[in-house]
Amino acid sequence: MREVIVASKRRSLALFGGTFDPVHFGHLRMALELRQLLNFDEMRLLPSHQPCHRQTPGVSSHHRSEMLALALQGCDELQLDRRELKRGGATYTVDTLEELRGELGSKVSITFCMGLDSLLSLHRWHRWERLLELAHLVVVTRPGWHLPDGDSEEHRPLLELLARHRGRVADLHTKTFGCLLLREQSMLPISATQIRELIRSGQSPRYLLPVTVLQYIENHQLYREAAAGDQ
Repeated sequence: MREVIVASKRRSLALFGGTFDPVHFGHLRMALELRQLLNFDEMRLLPSHQPCHRQTPGVSSHHRSEMLALALQGCDELQLDRRELKRGGATYTVDTLEELRGELGSKVSITFCMGLDSLLSLHRWHRWERLLELAHLVVVTRPGWHLPDGDSEEHRPLLELLARHRGRVADLHTKTFGCLLLREQSMLPISATQIRELIRSGQSPRYLLPVTVLQYIENHQLYREAAAGDQ
């Protein structure tokens, strides 16, 4: 159900980052639902160039960006932001948020959207304490998910972060940064890993991703062989 924001609503920009290797309907549906359900004025999909917390993508950033552009054709509610690809080098979310904050100033609300796996490892991100000084964080969780055990040393940074910054949907529109929101949402059971494995084994991933993206993959013979270090 769409929530109504009343008091002093600010312009709101949301970012949905990832490798998109390749982009699929799970990515697209989640980004669209977040924009609609949380009433963001703008939702940008942000492909990373060289992510620091996961394996190097199987294909070049150019190919991943082109596939994402094809997937977004005809959808005015989602935009492509290539800034991390243009910057080159290792991709750090904090650098992207600092760049955006410099462009947009202090009056625009910026929200970075991530999955639960990213939240659980957030304390290992580059300059992670700075993130909530620049933006809000929305974390998508699966229905029925519960917070980790409070006695766990591993999860203590996460629980302390939640205690300090946990916010409400309205905060994403009345404040410009500093709130962390857990958003329970059903997710399509599709993974980029599954798609790559299907292609390598000679099977079709049709209906898991837009047909324009599948045609691009076929035309450029992508994902036919395992990338170095791929598992």
